Amino acid sequence: MNDSSWGAPQGARNWVTPEREAVPSGPAYDVHDAQQTRPMPIVPDVPDAGRDADDRDDRDGGAAHLDGRPLFRDEKPQEHMSTPPPPQKKRAGRDLRAAIGVGVGLGAVIVASLFVVKAVFVGVIAIAVVVGLWELTSRLEERKGIKAPLVPLAVGGAAMVVAGYVRGAEGAWVATALTALAVLVWRMTEPPEGYLKDVTAGVFAVFYVPFLATFVSMLLNADDGPQRVLTFLLLTVVSDTGAYAVGWRFGKHKLAPRISPGKTREGLVGAVAFAMVAGALCMQFLIDDGTWWQGLLLGLAVAVSATLGDLGESMIKRDLGIKDMGTLLPGHGGIMDRLDSLLPTAPVVWLLLVLFVGSG
Repeated sequence: MNDSSWGAPQGARNWVTPEREAVPSGPAYDVHDAQQTRPMPIVPDVPDAGRDADDRDDRDGGAAHLDGRPLFRDEKPQEHMSTPPPPQKKRAGRDLRAAIGVGVGLGAVIVASLFVVKAVFVGVIAIAVVVGLWELTSRLEERKGIKAPLVPLAVGGAAMVVAGYVRGAEGAWVATALTALAVLVWRMTEPPEGYLKDVTAGVFAVFYVPFLATFVSMLLNADDGPQRVLTFLLLTVVSDTGAYAVGWRFGKHKLAPRISPGKTREGLVGAVAFAMVAGALCMQFLIDDGTWWQGLLLGLAVAVSATLGDLGESMIKRDLGIKDMGTLLPGHGGIMDRLDSLLPTAPVVWLLLVLFVGSG
């Protein structure tokens, strides 16, 4: 066989085959070494698929982790050295001094207008309605892009309050229907895009603010109207105060955490208790021909309606993503933040007083 490799020394012979021709040779790497050594597979240090942290701990014999679990099985878990923070005292969510000052000022204006000239108090209601509508429509446009027409709402809302005082329930209903119609027509002067949502919000605003407020002017229309309105205001304020005081001191069980996390069941009990006592006193000493047991029922109804009204306002504000409807009243927010429990309570008080002692 004519192969030049046969002429080389026997120890230096390299058996070259087609499979081995691609293997380099040299002083650091020859064929013999390539035959005797194989590269070890590189195993990535990753957790096994399909295993969770507990499975890996069992497999590794309790391997150490950053959360303080033991490195070896005979070691005790590491105890966290951090100490719990000291309990914090409960604090009110608003400036109480400003809230009390504004509340006292508003109360003085309301009482003075209520017992001096009835028409002045009707004007106070109308102003509150117009400002409340402005706050509501402004927040709707800012947060949702809904443009409820303010002009017909404001003019019609004030007219509804006056009609309720002058013509009673019949006048209030007629003014409400005309105001809703004015909202529909007014919006027609603008492009049709968004018409449905704008007029829907407008009609909602008609019933939510001025229509419910007309029941206050209808309360005032009775012979003992100032006493009825005062009873309505006192019971609502006392209900809110009882809910706040009892809930702040003893509240542990949330009433409606997804709507208003600050309200508790204990606070609702406090609202009912305070309002029932105040209702019994008001019906006995303020309302003509009223009795204390009627006041108990009236107080219970006010506590429920005021709480529902507050929750309804909170639902609207959560949908809009805001805390307050406005900043007009320091410590309170806006006008709508004070009307939230008053508006739905007005028809309840009006109806129960008509049933108990008549329309006056």
